Amino acid sequence: MTASMLGLGVLLAASAELFMVVKWIGAAYLFYLGVKLWRAPVIDTDAVKPSDDLRTGRIMAHAYAVTTLSPKSIIFFVAFVPQFVDPHTASVSQIAIMEATFVVLAAANAFFYVLLASGARRAIRKPSVQRAVNRTGGALLVGAGVFAAAWKKAA
Repeated sequence: MTASMLGLGVLLAASAELFMVVKWIGAAYLFYLGVKLWRAPVIDTDAVKPSDDLRTGRIMAHAYAVTTLSPKSIIFFVAFVPQFVDPHTASVSQIAIMEATFVVLAAANAFFYVLLASGARRAIRKPSVQRAVNRTGGALLVGAGVFAAAWKKAA
């Protein structure tokens, strides 16, 4: 968010080469995540202790990397937020307030998803449901990667 508001998004919009590099990195990463999810083994969650891959810190770091490298976020903040920044007052405080508001709303959204997932825990633990979720999510991520790679920036 901060990078977008401080001009990275404008730089990406102005430089077709830099935008293409970010786009291809993002598309390749989505494709990689899709294949990884598709091939993820179905595990018996009652019989297995959480490994290092399932620790909260690692999950948070992964989510941060995915969100930070998403061109969608950069484009959104470049297109949407500047119209709410008053150029006649201190922009740093305005940006800080907007970012804090966004983070609080995003955290509330994630919290509600956690509650939903917690309620669906019993169904999610079934191997057939895990396999269906992995395959569906993997296919969607691969599709998003292909779509991102094929998408052409409007002139």
